[in-house]
Amino acid sequence: MSEVRVRIAPSPSGNLHVGTARTALFNYLFAKKNNGKFILRIEDTDAERTSQEYVDNIFDSLKALGLNWDEGPDVGGDFGPYTQSERFDIYPKYIQELLDKGFAYECFCTPEELEAEKEEASKNKKAYVYSRKCENLTEDEKAKLRAEGRKPAIRFNVARAQRAFHDSSILEFDDLVKGKLHMDTDLIGDFVIMKSNGAPTYNYAVVIDDALMKISHVIRGEDHISNTYKQILIFEALGFEVPRFGHLGMILAPDRSKLSKRHGATAVSDFVEQGYLTEALVNFVALLGWAPSDSEEIKPVDKIAEDFRIGEISSSNSIFEYDKLKWMNSHYIKMLSQEELRAKLKKYLTKYDLSELTEEQFNRMIEITYEPLILLSDITDAVSYFFGGDKVEVDEKAQAELDTELSQDVLKSFIEQAEGWDWSEENLHEVLAEFRAKFKEEKGYKPKFTMWAVRAAVTGRLCGADMVATLAIIGKENSIKRAKAALKTANV
Repeated sequence: MSEVRVRIAPSPSGNLHVGTARTALFNYLFAKKNNGKFILRIEDTDAERTSQEYVDNIFDSLKALGLNWDEGPDVGGDFGPYTQSERFDIYPKYIQELLDKGFAYECFCTPEELEAEKEEASKNKKAYVYSRKCENLTEDEKAKLRAEGRKPAIRFNVARAQRAFHDSSILEFDDLVKGKLHMDTDLIGDFVIMKSNGAPTYNYAVVIDDALMKISHVIRGEDHISNTYKQILIFEALGFEVPRFGHLGMILAPDRSKLSKRHGATAVSDFVEQGYLTEALVNFVALLGWAPSDSEEIKPVDKIAEDFRIGEISSSNSIFEYDKLKWMNSHYIKMLSQEELRAKLKKYLTKYDLSELTEEQFNRMIEITYEPLILLSDITDAVSYFFGGDKVEVDEKAQAELDTELSQDVLKSFIEQAEGWDWSEENLHEVLAEFRAKFKEEKGYKPKFTMWAVRAAVTGRLCGADMVATLAIIGKENSIKRAKAALKTANV
């Protein structure tokens, strides 16, 4: 096998979609598995929809996922430019070659004439195929049309190319994922490869770019299968080596519809913003249509690359299970060191005045609150009661607990006794154990109800982090003041 060279060629008309990220990942894995090159090319020919903001998002998202490219707009390479809008001077040469070989011709049809053809086909209940009425125009006829102010588009002559390289109208190729695929090229019709304004169309430009960049394998979504037949014919007509093609099934939402924002995050940057770890996202996306040989689902990307086998990718569509991604993300959170965890969580704590806590208190707060986290962003709500000094917001369930005679009784004793306690975490563990035991012995209160009352008053909730550590971090003064406030506002 010659050098494996694969590419991802996103259009910067939006933030990098998770579906495009999966395509990028599978290209990256295939390149690493085969000691090949992974290339990034920006296809920005749609000027109206292209934005530098989206270009930056593509760069940032791929880098965040660890999918670093060997060649691209920012790192260069031997086959640049790697931005399509910078390659416009390349395309006319090959258009002329196709014209000279008879594999393309000028088309002077107006949009109105083409629309009339489509309406006629629809009226006759036939699939529309261009009439090819411009294929054999004489030079005099072309000159007359130009004199009318018409500027020709360039169409590819499908039938002539097919006859030149194949025995019948059936074009077949061996897909890396889906196996043998074929199509009757008589159904394609002569398609435009260069618009009347001189802009190349997608199916033409992508062939020139892939050929000149020596792309050996094109791995992309199955929505491109119909394009592949057109592109193979152009490769052949220009004498370029045809790359191997592999088409991935689509990613669908849990309800089997097209994945969209109504289902949740769809752009890589959205997932990152919500608190998904990119390591978890890469691991999850790799399993959309592919399975590791040892059935171990939790794997870093380098181990996935070692095991990756493109021929074992499922040809079916994959379901994007948000719940499974969340499970995987929580697993990856637990794999982080405390130092890594603290660094990643700080961006979700900007609403709080972290100066309220010493470094030791902050570290302990993270240590006792991180385990239930599903998303990094969950930390924002999980630690709210550690801030605010002597005030805390009490939720409905906690207030209902505070409104009981049992809780009021517990809080009165807590306030009386807490003033004399040594407020270190080690000592609080002992005195609170004695506090619970006394209420059980004297009044029959179960320990959990005793601590619910203290927790509800001090944190405003009925569940949360370890209560002893929580009290130690919040401090004696603020804990007692919160308990007093709960005593005053109770509705007993």
